[in-house]
This record gives sequence, structure tokens and C-alpha cells, in this order.
Amino acid sequence: MTAQIIDGIAISKHVRTSVAERTRALQQHGVTPGLAVLLVGDNPASQVYVRNKVRACHEVGFHSVLEQYPQTLAEAELLERIAVLNADPSIHGILVQLPLPAHIDEHKVIEAIAPSKDVDGFHVANAGALLTGLPGFLPCTPHGVMKMLESIGYELRGKHAVVIGRSNIVGKPMALLLLQQHATVTICHSATPDLKAMTLQADVLVAAVGKQGLVTADMVKPGAVVIDVGMNRTTEGKLCGDVDYAGVSTVAGWITPVPGGVGPMTITMLLVNTLQAAERSLPGR
Repeated sequence: MTAQIIDGIAISKHVRTSVAERTRALQQHGVTPGLAVLLVGDNPASQVYVRNKVRACHEVGFHSVLEQYPQTLAEAELLERIAVLNADPSIHGILVQLPLPAHIDEHKVIEAIAPSKDVDGFHVANAGALLTGLPGFLPCTPHGVMKMLESIGYELRGKHAVVIGRSNIVGKPMALLLLQQHATVTICHSATPDLKAMTLQADVLVAAVGKQGLVTADMVKPGAVVIDVGMNRTTEGKLCGDVDYAGVSTVAGWITPVPGGVGPMTITMLLVNTLQAAERSLPGR
């Protein structure tokens, strides 16, 4: 068996075409979606992510603001800037690139963003909405994974989904979204005693821990859908995921590559969330 590839680049292009069309329609009402991206410090990976996000905004016709601050920026100054952006009607989404310097409380910063502009979906109001099934912004990476499953017409009802990882950014919201689609969900983590016994039961396996080569072919049920959220670097500096792609692709039914899988979808769903925020800002919405 050779797994079919779930092409995140192709799916992203399709979704972004729709975003661009909806943006043009919104502009007919005098509204251009606006995203503010705040970067503190000089983390090389963060700089790349931020550049990609800003470029994606421009490609679909958004207004974007990139604000870069030194590593020494005081927490109070960052919170003040967020307060100004919360009150700015031209900005519909606010994204503070993580991680932040150690002297800044990430939780306090996330909670300072107005829930209506929290396009990362990290605010407790949006996390609570997801938990209780109410409307809100979905975290971009899990949202992107659900779009990928949708793109292959995969029916989750009654399937067993196993998520490796319990972060607030991916693991927990991923499990909740799968649960909403009536999958039976197991969450595994560093204290799971027999990871292989769990993964072999998975019809859908999502790996999201940031550990190269964690999932090997002998851990995968034949024909399973394998979603690799991991983003790691090999000793040669090449990008790779949490899944041994060469081995697992001989067992799985579907698989996402790294790069070119979940990564492009994360940025695409950020655009979708920002667009939705702008649409909700119209009178009567």
C-alpha cells in the first residue's frame, strides 16, 4: 500500500481563492479585512512565520500591519499597544507571535486581545466557545486539519481518532473538533504508558508533539489517515514532522507531508478567521 497524499498547498490555494473573492465582496461595503501582527524579539523561526502571514494577507487583498519590537519590550507596553489595536476599527484581527520573551506573561497577553479580534482562537472566551459548541474563532492549525479531512471526504462519525499531544494550541482543540464530528477520541501524551497500543487503534492519527520520528510504520493501523502537525529540523537542517514519512506512507491510507501539509493550512485558516471577523463587523451582523 502507498498512502495518498493530502496536499496542504493545493487545498490552501482553493480556500484562499474563496477568501479573496469574499474580501472583494466585503470591500464593496467599504470594509477591508485588517490584521495586525506583533512580533517581540528576534527569534528566526518567528520572523519567518510572520513574513509568511503578512505576505498571505497581501495576496488575498487584506490590510496588514506588522509591528516589530525589541526583546526588551516591557509587558505593560505590549498590553498598551494591544489596547489601542482593540479600539481600532480598521483592525479586525490581532496576532501576537509566540513564543514571547520570558519576562512577558503569554497568558496575560492573549487575554488582553478582544475575543472578537482573537483570530488565533487562543482567548479563553473562544476556547470556551469551542468546548461548549458555541460560535467563536477556532485555533488555526486544528481548523486546518479539519479542512484537510473534509477535502478527502472522510467521514469521522464512529471512527477512532487518536491525538498525540495535549497543548492548548493543537492537541486539546484538535480533540474537541474531532469529537464534534462524532469520532471517538483518545488523547495521548508523555505519560501514556503504551503509545503504540493506542496508535494501532487509530482510524485517524494526529501527531502534534514536535518530536522527529515519533510515529513509525509499526505504530500505524493499515489504511489509517495520518496527520503530521510536527515541525522539526533534521541534523542537516531540513524540515520534517513527527512521522517517519517514508515508512508510514507504506502503511497508511492517507498522509500529510512536511513541508507542504498542515503548515500552509494554518496560515490559510488565519486568513479565514480574519475575514470572518471583518464580516461580523458589518452593521446588522
